[in-house]
Amino acid sequence: MVRQTVTRRALLKRGCAAAAAVAAPYVITSNALGRAGTPPASERVTVGHIGVGGRGRALFGEVRKVVRAQSVAVADCYRDRREAMAADCKGKAHQDFRELLARGDIDAVIIATPDHWHVPVANLAVRAGKHVYVEKPLGLSIEQDLACQKLVIEKGVVFQYGTQQRSMDRCFKGCELVRRGAIGKIRAIEVDTPNGGAGGSTIEIPLPAGLDYDMWLGPAPKKPYTADRCKPQGTYWIYDQSIGYLAGWGAHPLDIMVWGSDADLSGPVIVEGTGKVPTEGLYDTVYDWEVKAKLGNVDLVFRPGADRTKFIGESGWIQVARASARNTASDFKLLKTELDPAQNRLKSVPHHMGDFITAVAKGDPKATVTSVQESVRSDVISHLCDIAIRTDEKITWDPEKQKITAGSDKARAMASRPMRTPWTL
Repeated sequence: MVRQTVTRRALLKRGCAAAAAVAAPYVITSNALGRAGTPPASERVTVGHIGVGGRGRALFGEVRKVVRAQSVAVADCYRDRREAMAADCKGKAHQDFRELLARGDIDAVIIATPDHWHVPVANLAVRAGKHVYVEKPLGLSIEQDLACQKLVIEKGVVFQYGTQQRSMDRCFKGCELVRRGAIGKIRAIEVDTPNGGAGGSTIEIPLPAGLDYDMWLGPAPKKPYTADRCKPQGTYWIYDQSIGYLAGWGAHPLDIMVWGSDADLSGPVIVEGTGKVPTEGLYDTVYDWEVKAKLGNVDLVFRPGADRTKFIGESGWIQVARASARNTASDFKLLKTELDPAQNRLKSVPHHMGDFITAVAKGDPKATVTSVQESVRSDVISHLCDIAIRTDEKITWDPEKQKITAGSDKARAMASRPMRTPWTL
């Protein structure tokens, strides 16, 4: 067979249509093929893992399900984590992720660090010639989002965003129906996501053994270590490290909004809203928010609640809820509509990580189900909401120019964040 005579590295270097055609059968999930079909090392996509906490461990397992992928290295600020996961894949453990990126034997990296590290690590990885899978949310600011987008496009690497709902069949079907006009022209969109909260200890305590805390903080301001700072909830609810569940969880239903419509590209995005910002305790991101926005002529309401996106059209509505067993609609018959694959406007994939590895094997930066451009679109909405709430202003975003065009100097300044030396974008 032809594929037996073409090496993976040759395909990765070509990055052309012919290579893509040959590489197409290269990536099959282990459930379909079984480990007996594991290809030789020379034909596999080699993967490095940066950040192997809770989410990182889960993604490590997802890579294992893809027969054409081989995990070969792990970087994490916690010694026990990196050593355990490196032993699991019989690879090397790195305390400094830059050592992993300097390796010439790694094709792609999975970035599952705390939020404040996502773009700085991704940018360094892209500059090192690595393909990148980046967990959500994307950047800590609009500036970071745009910097990552620019670099990924310039370098022509494969990018996949950790919005796994795009590889869920019901999410695909709901968005595909909306795209095909099943509910007519979209008039409004409702987006809900779980709420944030207050609290968190501010009492400094000794560092746990084996944690490189200075590296963990990285570009974030240097702050005392407390019992809650490095916990999962803390990494989402501390403003130095995140913008809270506006993006940390909102990335999922807002991504569905982008996947199912181009409302955010249809005209100026005008955002205003209210919310609470804790004044005591460690946690200081927005919670109990209520955001109302205009996406061109489409009304958006974004608030805490269930994890759902509801598209309201001129002839009905369809609701896509990532965690639900099924979609809902104004007329259940809508959901029974047979979809002709030949008419698909969206891409349907069965496995998010498999989709990434397939794109890397093809050498095709446009092949993944979640492009960097669409990832930036949903993430920017989160940042606009945060800025509008914190400044108590109406903020206008120009999606074509990709800049804030109406708002105070303070609001415009919040489109970027300072980074602790020596880290830069």
